[in-house]
Order: sequence, then C-alpha cells, then structure tokens
Amino acid sequence: MTRLEAFFDFGISAFYVKIILSFIFTFLICFYSTPSIIRISKLKNLMDLPGERSVHQNKIPNLGGVTIFYAIGICASIFAYELFDIYKFLFSSLLILLYVGVMDDIIVIKVRKKFLAQVLVSFLTVIGSDVRIKSMFGLFGIYELNYYVSVAFTIFSFVGLINAFNLIDGIDGLAGSYAILSSFFFGISFLRLGSYYYPLVILSVIIVASVLAFLHYNLSNYRSIKIFMGDTGSMILGFLLAFMAFCFIDIFINKKDVETPKYHLMSAPIISMAILILPIIDTLNVIIVRLRQKRLPFEADRSHIHHKLLTLGLSHRMSTFYILVYYVFVVLVAYFLRHLENTTLLVVILSLGFFGAYLPDIIKKMRKN
Repeated sequence: MTRLEAFFDFGISAFYVKIILSFIFTFLICFYSTPSIIRISKLKNLMDLPGERSVHQNKIPNLGGVTIFYAIGICASIFAYELFDIYKFLFSSLLILLYVGVMDDIIVIKVRKKFLAQVLVSFLTVIGSDVRIKSMFGLFGIYELNYYVSVAFTIFSFVGLINAFNLIDGIDGLAGSYAILSSFFFGISFLRLGSYYYPLVILSVIIVASVLAFLHYNLSNYRSIKIFMGDTGSMILGFLLAFMAFCFIDIFINKKDVETPKYHLMSAPIISMAILILPIIDTLNVIIVRLRQKRLPFEADRSHIHHKLLTLGLSHRMSTFYILVYYVFVVLVAYFLRHLENTTLLVVILSLGFFGAYLPDIIKKMRKN
C-alpha cells in the first residue's frame, strides 16, 4: 500500500474512496473556475463570433476547454497518478493540445499547424506509451499488424478521432454529453476487467465530472454565463476518448507479460468503434456528402447530423437528446451482438450508424411529400 492509498484508507476500498473524491473535486474545480474564464474572456474580448456555420447569433466565450483541462490535469495527477507512470508522455501530450487549442480559440492558427500538433501528440503516445492498435482481431481476415503498420494506423486513427470529435461540437451540449456517455461506457468496461485497470476507471470518472460541470454553463439559458468548450476542449476530450478506446482494444491482445491479466473478446475493436460511433459516422457522412457535391472533403458546411435535426425544427437540447438516445442504442446492439464474426458486426454497426445519419433526411422528404 502506498502512502497515498494509506491516506485514503477509511475502512472501505481505497479505490471507491478515490472514485468519490475524484468526482467531487473534479466537478468543484471545473464548476468554480469556469466563471473566472468567462469574465476574462469577456474582458479581453476572447469570444466565438457568429459565422456562416454558427447556430448562435451572439458572441460567446469559447475557452471552456481550459477549465476542463485544469480539472482533469489536477485530479488525474492526484487520484490516477499511476497513469502517468504507465503511459509516458500522456500529460505532455495534453499540455501540447492545451497550448494549440487555446491559440486556435484566440487567434485561429493555420490548419497545418494544428494538424502537425495532433500528429506529434499521437506519435508521442504511440511510441512513448506503446498505446497502439496491434491487431485487427480477424477483421477482414487480418490479425496481428506489422509494428510500423500498427504505428502508422494508430497515429492516423488518433488524428482522425480528435478531428471527428471536434466536428460534432456544433450545438449546445452535444460534444460534452457524448464525451460523458463514452467515458461512462469505457469506465464501466474497465471496472468489469478488474483492479489492474482502476486508474483508467478513475480517469473516466474525472472526465465525466469535469464535463458535467462544464455543461452547467454550456447549456445555460442565460447568455451572461454561457460558454463553449472550443477547440481546446474538443481536442483534449477527443484525444482522451481515443486513448481509452485504444487501451481497451489492447487489453484483449495476448501478452507475454505474466503480470497482465488475460481476457478474450474478439469484437473489442468493434465495441470501441460503437462507443465512438457518432463522431466516426458524422465525419464519414460529411465527407461523402461533400465529395458527391464535388467539394473539398474538409470544407465547412451545415451537413452534419445535428444541423439536419435543427432544420427539422428541433431545439439544441432535443437534437442532442435524440442523437444520444439513438447512438446509445447502437452501442447496446454492439454489446449484445459482440460474439458475432467481426466483419459482420462491423457491417451491422456501420449500417445502423449511417441509418441514424440519414434518418433526418428521410423525415424531411416525408414531410415534403
């Protein structure tokens, strides 16, 4: 027992004490630091301006990601400090994303610089922590990946998921609520796998608590306290969710290390994909739409799933609610069909995902007819 664990020994499991304290302290830190960021943003005019794609008519502070990082950085270092021993460069990667995100939220940096920063943090995590997709678990007949193929594929996946999560941050509450749900699913999964993965459970709890506190302001009807998470928040949360997804997949790869618990779940990559299905499907959907219209894949427009729901007359909150309910359904389908052959399960999950993306279009056409 370490000194910190001894300090938390109140007669019940130190792990559950840390769960409770990490949630409380993370929530309070984020909750009480956010008003300061709002005041500074307004004083220095660090605001998100309404644009062509914006669904808001007024200037809103967009540095909410700073308080999310602040709460996660402090509490993860205290209650899940083992993570930073096991996964080298994890904290430094978060610092890089914080710096780049704040710069982009304040002065809007070039896409190329932001992309290079994302590649850098992905490279540090993949090489330094060996967090990578080492096997495809028989998907399309592919099992173990060559080391260099594994590194390249994981870096590509990291960058893709960071940007995909950024793209769903288009209406109030959607990105934050989805981060809570995804963290909850990963946290429950890690919890069921035993004490070896408790630090990842605590990280999940810390993410949930910080985003819950942020949502109090993000979903507020009072413009005086409203704030967005900005690129800072979406990149940090996207990175952490991708990190947990790859850690989850890695658990089910056979390892020679005797100390590491052995588990078997051939559908682990598909389960991870199902948990992160919204940003994946939304990104693929907008790329397909733009290519069909002979436009650049990453050109900004209003073809995202949440934009489609807004055009149906739904509010931000109702749009967020319907999206979350549908994609929770997709996760549950993946869980109950987890013993299917991987390629078949992938087709089922992607089909359900795309059906959800095009359902607003179908409803719109039915209304016109």
